[in-house]
Amino acid sequence: MPGTSDADARPPRETPARRVCVDPQGPVLVEGPVEIILDDGTLARSDRFMAAVCTCRRSRTHPWCDTSHRRRGRTAPARPDRSP
Repeated sequence: MPGTSDADARPPRETPARRVCVDPQGPVLVEGPVEIILDDGTLARSDRFMAAVCTCRRSRTHPWCDTSHRRRGRTAPARPDRSP
């Protein structure tokens, strides 16, 4: 077929999937490196092997989590007491 090459016939390379862990009481953990485009269009990048992305917006280092969410009391129900 005119205008095609062997490169066009090859299947596209698969991009490895990123693993994301969601904790309802904390940040979203994303296997890095990670790039996040912020509301104002700026790019935040982390080259760490695991990045903690803030979801509570309390972090002074937003979009990265600085554990500011821990200062607030838990909203999840307490676990039952299992002491003998």
